[in-house]
Amino acid sequence: MNRHDRTAPRARRVPHLLVLLCATLLGLLPWTGTASAHGSVVDPASRNYGCWLRWGSDHLNPAMEQQDPMCWQAWRADPNAMWNWNGLYRNGVGGDHRAAVPDGRLCSGGRAEGGRYNALDAVGPWRTTRVGGTFSVKLYDQASHGADYFQVYVTRPGFDPATQALSWSDLQLVRQTGRYAPSQNYLIGDVSAPGRTGHHVVYTIWKASHMDQTYYLCSDVTFG
Repeated sequence: MNRHDRTAPRARRVPHLLVLLCATLLGLLPWTGTASAHGSVVDPASRNYGCWLRWGSDHLNPAMEQQDPMCWQAWRADPNAMWNWNGLYRNGVGGDHRAAVPDGRLCSGGRAEGGRYNALDAVGPWRTTRVGGTFSVKLYDQASHGADYFQVYVTRPGFDPATQALSWSDLQLVRQTGRYAPSQNYLIGDVSAPGRTGHHVVYTIWKASHMDQTYYLCSDVTFG
């Protein structure tokens, strides 16, 4: 074997390694790893966005089972629910949210198609974001759909997401907005939910402007 024969395999490996490195770096960006361009609440993180953000580059790590058990069960149930963290929406609801989304299935948006997002309805100790009595909700809208309105609900004092399934009667509407012009980033400020401590759920309804398309998003928070 001559000198060129010995170096050729190594040279061929370099482009392959570069491709893997680029793919890994792209996976860290918030708009990659998804099959469609829509959006979600990114702060406080929605359940599947948070699971993707924390574990998307390491979702086969067995340590997740102990460190983040609710994400563990969600990744095991259907990884596509995390890869498609920006696709949890319903078409054609016509504003009748309570009819479209049954009790106990609010965090999956009541979607029945293949059960992709069902694990988001699981009761348990979801990882939380710490907030104060007044906080902001940030949304990322990759496709710049705009919004006819946002509705932000918070679970009532005494509700425990670690032991109770979420129902409409558990929610209190604390913020209703008007229209938002198309953008990739929206901020809903002055969300006030006094009198709460510990683990609660922030439930955000986003009615997009481009068509009758509505997003139903659960974010777990700790007050205090």
